[in-house]
Amino acid sequence: MKPLFLTMLAVLSAVSLQAQAPEFPFRDPSLPQEQRIDDLLSRLTLQEKIDMMQNGSKGVERLGLPDYNWWNEALHGVARAGVATVFPQAIGMAATFDPEEHLRTFTTISDEARAKYNEAIRNGEHRQYYGLSFWTPNINIFRDPRWGRGQETYGEDPFLTAQMGEAFVRGLQGDHPKYLLAAACAKHFWGHSGPEAKRHGFDAQISPYDAEATYLPAFRHLVQAAHVVGVMGAYNRTNGKGCCAAPEYLQKLLRNEWGFQGYVTSDCGALCDLFLHHGLAQDMTEAAALALKGGCDLNCGEAYSKLETALQKKLIAENDLDTALRHLFAIRFRLGEFDDPNLVPGADTPPSIVGCVAHRRLALEAALKSAVLLSNPQKLLPLDVRHLRAVAVAGPNSDGVASLWANYHGLAAHFDTPLEAITRWMLPGTTITYVGPSEADRPDVLFANPDVVFYFAGLTEALEGEENMGKPDLGGDRQSLALPTSQRAELDALYARGAKVVLVAIGGSPLDLGRDCEKAAAVLFVPYPGEAGGEAIARLLFGAEAPSGRLPVTFPASDRELPPFDDYSMRGRTYRYLTAKPLFPFGFGLSYTTFAYRDAVIRPHGNSLRLSFTLKNTGKCDGDEVTQVYLRRCDAGNGHPATNCELVAFRRVRLKAGAERRVTLTIAPEQLERVRPDGTRVFPTGETIELLAGCDSSLTNAPIRLAHAL
Repeated sequence: MKPLFLTMLAVLSAVSLQAQAPEFPFRDPSLPQEQRIDDLLSRLTLQEKIDMMQNGSKGVERLGLPDYNWWNEALHGVARAGVATVFPQAIGMAATFDPEEHLRTFTTISDEARAKYNEAIRNGEHRQYYGLSFWTPNINIFRDPRWGRGQETYGEDPFLTAQMGEAFVRGLQGDHPKYLLAAACAKHFWGHSGPEAKRHGFDAQISPYDAEATYLPAFRHLVQAAHVVGVMGAYNRTNGKGCCAAPEYLQKLLRNEWGFQGYVTSDCGALCDLFLHHGLAQDMTEAAALALKGGCDLNCGEAYSKLETALQKKLIAENDLDTALRHLFAIRFRLGEFDDPNLVPGADTPPSIVGCVAHRRLALEAALKSAVLLSNPQKLLPLDVRHLRAVAVAGPNSDGVASLWANYHGLAAHFDTPLEAITRWMLPGTTITYVGPSEADRPDVLFANPDVVFYFAGLTEALEGEENMGKPDLGGDRQSLALPTSQRAELDALYARGAKVVLVAIGGSPLDLGRDCEKAAAVLFVPYPGEAGGEAIARLLFGAEAPSGRLPVTFPASDRELPPFDDYSMRGRTYRYLTAKPLFPFGFGLSYTTFAYRDAVIRPHGNSLRLSFTLKNTGKCDGDEVTQVYLRRCDAGNGHPATNCELVAFRRVRLKAGAERRVTLTIAPEQLERVRPDGTRVFPTGETIELLAGCDSSLTNAPIRLAHAL
């Protein structure tokens, strides 16, 4: 902890700095923003400009400008900045299929971000991870289940990714006409989804069709619909062009065609890759010039320290620096950094709201909605605690926090583990046997002859995550979808003994659970659930809530069916182009209750379609139905690549047992468009389509099947 006198000194210094600064026009909030930026730029020296184009932006004392660090994280809660509410990982939020929940989540996260920033400013601190520009969300497509960073995404579907990403941005940035609560940054633009070990030198070859049908739609949507204010370039090349330095991507496509008005940052160290690995520049100076001219405004790393040398060599002009700085200052002005705090929304948010009861409750709600029931053949779940006399809790993810927090995580005041929660739920007199990791290989370990064994298997960020020196055993991509060897051996031993096993698989990517779905009494998949994971799992196991999550990514039947990892063609990938039958399809998830669909009709609404139907909970318990609408093209061909089906609308609907509701979903025109092989889009007037609803992407036993001529 910082000594009190040092804290007071920092505060006094910050106040003194502001007091000494004259009232320059750039500090006048009544002036147009462009005029304020012009004034500020006119007062900066060349070196000051360069210093402000790096993630650790240096302040200017004579102007009263403090330091500012652009690098901050909030993938599923404010991260790396002390205590904060930790929500389910992004892949878990995708499994909720609930953008409204996600909007509430990130409105909460933006409040905590403001509270931490306000406290830091009061203490005269301008450290990394305590700013308001967050380098998230990750809206890359989870195209290959081996990708370690797939957990950071919203899954394999462009439409789901776009909808969840929009909710993220709107929640984090707020809706004030002048000010941002915080600044979101869509990453990694573009064509990035592994392999991690090759990302610094890899060239992703992507066809115009795959670019437009899969890799780019979410980025375009976040720019044009959500108005995201930041975009981060990827490490890799795409079609031969460096993603952090290509004017074709950063200027022509992003700014000119899509109308992007925000700032572009490099990924960290990515500009050095331009000369170290990609062969696009001779040295760091050339790399810096290439990136700046290409449209990269901010450098995370050291390359932009060479911009003065680039100027001397006439590789760039000072006007290039000013163009980038205009984009950067526009964000800082919108964050209210240079204005009276009384004018800025969120500037009075107190630190007491961080991790408060309401935020913890929201984290629990999100975790409950994210868990996916994969198998329950004998209807063992939900379990009635009144009938349990002895239970065993085993597996490496039963009592650790690493399986709860996922990567890019914050530190909750308390992480609730499954063992803790199950223990709370047991009635007095119930015997609980905990089988710790060191006891797992004992043949007599289940001496209590339990009614049920809760086995917690799966992954942690030590087994899947971001690049880590290319060593899958230490993090990064996975080489296999199989459970770790020790977990597989323990489970098989339990099955051999005839134990009644409820398998809870925790992780951020598909797992090979085929054997377990045959042998276990039930299988629940829980994407990294965050701080309330234990309580959420217990409530689902014991019937306080019905599972309602849906898979945002296909679970393949076998590793052998996967295309080569570094092949970026979508052939054979994701539910839209899969040729082999999966273990579990995209959109799959069981419940404790049942739902019926009836009286479905399609009505045109301009170039949109509206699908209406009556939905009824026909079971005995309350529950949520995630209604998914898929489009299948009846006359595929004519030179157009064909998908199996495409998710075009969805909605989570909560109904009490026996209740019913009329539901209307709109299919937007862009979801009806075809993508041609050359990447152009066309509205298929005269084409017949089929809409299927009330099912997952396998389209098996869909209760709604309606054909419609466009």
